[in-house]
Amino acid sequence: MNQASPMLPAHPEEMHARVEISLGGGRTLTAAARATPAGLIAAAILVAAVLLSATALLRARGAGPQAGRAPPGR
Repeated sequence: MNQASPMLPAHPEEMHARVEISLGGGRTLTAAARATPAGLIAAAILVAAVLLSATALLRARGAGPQAGRAPPGR
């Protein structure tokens, strides 16, 4: 495999994470990530927007708080 070049910070507040998992048989998985505080806040805002829109769609569809109840007359 190619050896990854060392991660150089592009931003003064950049955070780094790296994990290596040994699978046995001489195999390892390596993952690395870089993030800035602004990037994490942007991701949180996007997740909140998706969850709020999904909630609105479910309520409009009629699967709100009464989702588990049987229809009247049964």
